[in-house]
Amino acid sequence: MGTVTRSSSEVYTSDSEKGFAINHSTPPELDAGAKFVLVSRGSWLHCGYHLTTSIVAPVLLTLPFAFTLLGWVGGVLWLTLAAVVTFYSYNLLSVVLEHHAQLGRRQLRFRDMARDILGPGWAKYYVGPLQFAICFGTVIGGPLVGGKSLKFIYQLYHPDGAMKLYQFISISGVVTLLLAQLPSFHSLRHVNLISLVLSVLYATCVAVGSIYIGHSKDAPPRHYSVRGSDVDQLFGVFNGISIIATAYASGIIPEIQATLAPPVKGKMLKGLCVCYSVIATTYYSVAISGYWAFGNDSGATILANFIGKTKLLLPKWFFLMTNIFILLQVMAMTAVYLQPTNELFEATFGDPKMGQFSIRNVVPRVLSRSLSVAAATVLAAMLPFFPDIMALFGAFGCIPLDFILPMIFYNVTFKPSKYSIMFWVNTLIIVASSILVVIGGIASIRQIVLDAKTYHLFSDM
Repeated sequence: MGTVTRSSSEVYTSDSEKGFAINHSTPPELDAGAKFVLVSRGSWLHCGYHLTTSIVAPVLLTLPFAFTLLGWVGGVLWLTLAAVVTFYSYNLLSVVLEHHAQLGRRQLRFRDMARDILGPGWAKYYVGPLQFAICFGTVIGGPLVGGKSLKFIYQLYHPDGAMKLYQFISISGVVTLLLAQLPSFHSLRHVNLISLVLSVLYATCVAVGSIYIGHSKDAPPRHYSVRGSDVDQLFGVFNGISIIATAYASGIIPEIQATLAPPVKGKMLKGLCVCYSVIATTYYSVAISGYWAFGNDSGATILANFIGKTKLLLPKWFFLMTNIFILLQVMAMTAVYLQPTNELFEATFGDPKMGQFSIRNVVPRVLSRSLSVAAATVLAAMLPFFPDIMALFGAFGCIPLDFILPMIFYNVTFKPSKYSIMFWVNTLIIVASSILVVIGGIASIRQIVLDAKTYHLFSDM
């Protein structure tokens, strides 16, 4: 990199290798969302905690079910391929973010990247709304999963109890509302460290439980053939691929990198290594042990297989402990996905010229965050079949944000030669992922139609 000449309003960066000068006007003042929510004070370890909490979630309990749709070879192959592609994708996003930071304009949000690289229309009409839908959808899913864990614990000790699922969802919503008041993404760093530990603990519990049942006298008969007609098997393959792709999804990588204290170079890669070491530990142990123990009878969540027809296959304390771990980790994950919505509300209603904890900013912050969580909790109680809808979000939302846009951002920013391996690898991922969006979306819609007869508002299932 060549010399940098500064004036009161402009920064000129000369690049001797590329042979051109770039003129950067002084970056605009940060809005309240970027200034208060995406405060940049974290280390690479903190980044690792945030990444792990955003990716490793109870959706990993569905991995044995995904294997029933893909079989041993397909399941292990796609689980590995999705890990490699997403690690590569997230690292590309990080490299693009670092590049723009070095050129004097640090991008703190996904929509900032879309605006600067693709144009303002992409940020306003595609990336921004898409990311908001994914994040708010996850916030809806958090109280729902937490409520189901609470209800399961309740029914362990009160099988004939009168409390309904929506009441437990409301309790989870209250906890989420309290976590939502934490002022910034950085303030979640200790919560997310605990979340990382919890995810390893409940994954270990599930793996140990599966192995124990698989070797016990109560072990069910195991078959590993893929069931259904040719059409069912074909749609099942794409459903399985979508489930695993969603398990690796984040959608908030730029916001997580925004929490890093400058200089940011190299820190995101270290954070990704922390995250993917946890992924390797948890995903493979749960997927392989669960599918091995129950074969093609593996349920939509593997914990359902731990309950026999006439009795529990494991002690009550095991279910209590595992569900508490899941409940607490889900609350932390929900708090992470609240941050982009919090940032948007703060940017809209906050005043960056006033103090973060001034009355002018505290009142709209508490009101907007509380109303957001309340709305999400009501929707979770109304729509307990929401996981089917989230599968659709995964196809149309997570795959574009995590598999397609990073490749486009990199190719547009660095313009690799069309004769280079990287250009063709990125292009191949874009094409394959685009096909997966279409077919995975069709498969998700088909599943919603098949399950529609069981849907009703405020269901207790």
